[in-house]
Amino acid sequence: MKRPPRNFKPHPFAYHEEVELTIDDLTNLGVGVGRIDGWVIMVPYALPGERVIAKIWRNKSNYSEGDLVRVLRASDDRTTPVCELFGQCGGCQYQHLSYPAQLRWKTSQIEQLLQRLAGLKVPVNLCRGSAQTYAYRSKLTPHYEPHSDRQLLVGFQRSDSRSRIDVETCPIASDAINASLAVERIRLQATASQMRRGGTLLLRDSLDGVTTDNNAIVRERVADREFFFQAGEFFQNNPHVVTDLVHYALQQARVSGARYLVDAYCGVGVFGLCASDYFERVAGIEVNPKAIALAKRNAEHQQVYNVDFHAGEAQAIFASLTFPGESTAMIIDPPRKGCDEEFLRQLFAFNPLVVVYVSCGPDTQARDLKEFSKAGFAVQDVQPFDLFPQTRHIENIVTLYRNK
Repeated sequence: MKRPPRNFKPHPFAYHEEVELTIDDLTNLGVGVGRIDGWVIMVPYALPGERVIAKIWRNKSNYSEGDLVRVLRASDDRTTPVCELFGQCGGCQYQHLSYPAQLRWKTSQIEQLLQRLAGLKVPVNLCRGSAQTYAYRSKLTPHYEPHSDRQLLVGFQRSDSRSRIDVETCPIASDAINASLAVERIRLQATASQMRRGGTLLLRDSLDGVTTDNNAIVRERVADREFFFQAGEFFQNNPHVVTDLVHYALQQARVSGARYLVDAYCGVGVFGLCASDYFERVAGIEVNPKAIALAKRNAEHQQVYNVDFHAGEAQAIFASLTFPGESTAMIIDPPRKGCDEEFLRQLFAFNPLVVVYVSCGPDTQARDLKEFSKAGFAVQDVQPFDLFPQTRHIENIVTLYRNK
């Protein structure tokens, strides 16, 4: 047996001891969870309902981690991964899980996060899927670095370490991105011998084709509207779902009966401009002045005149608003880290009628929902969206009404 690492804790299992167990759950990282005599064992790539053999490689204070050795009884939801690098590349966690099952488990994971982190036991609608479950990503950022014999490694982080794995093609990226990746590999390889360190390559697919220029201004279509944005900055990466997501968020805001809408963290104005047909006035607020400039350009391009965009100051984000809170719906779409304390303080002081909280980080969203509850807002609706099939990532929309 291989000698254990110096910091290995020998209890309750020996290093590389093989154990047999049944998997009964999935974590929000896509890792299978089973138990032996009540002791939790985490096994990546094992699925609920499966009987498996796992090889222990770490014992923590209250659980162990093991590698999947063999599946003794497979789940009906197990399927054959499309990518030959699945299990090595850290980009995907669910290619071995059928797509309907992915949607069910993502729904369950939202339920668990809300209960565990926000203390909310509320109904969660079934996760809405993507029309395309492969070849959907419109942005890829592979890393490149000198490897050996003047060869260049271009790819992503391995699933089990900080090292990189070479990826020639990515099945969840668009066909145009994969074609461009092949060209960029040749271009980078030609300079490999002079390269002292690596970097990150941008591949952004849009209406203008694939660009590798972070500063390029490109276009994408959402809900029959055309938006300009900076290629290297944030824009939803699954064009096959984004229109459905935007329509849903706007519908949740509209049914409140609010006359006005505030699009906070508005970026280049997607929610605000798509909302222009449904509200008397719309205000978009963003702390990034470059994004505000593009939002104004998008409004002019679309000939929309009832939406105003403001570069908000961190200490007075809503100072420019003239809308009464009781007649206003608010859509917030913060970065993965969620809302900061100062933003929430100002939002609660403004006291909108309804808040539609769009999040790519359901864990930080759940943390923030705890603060909304304290401030007198109640959850009315929870709708996950699967913007990233085959991966553990989930986009989630929570609708909150202030208590009267």
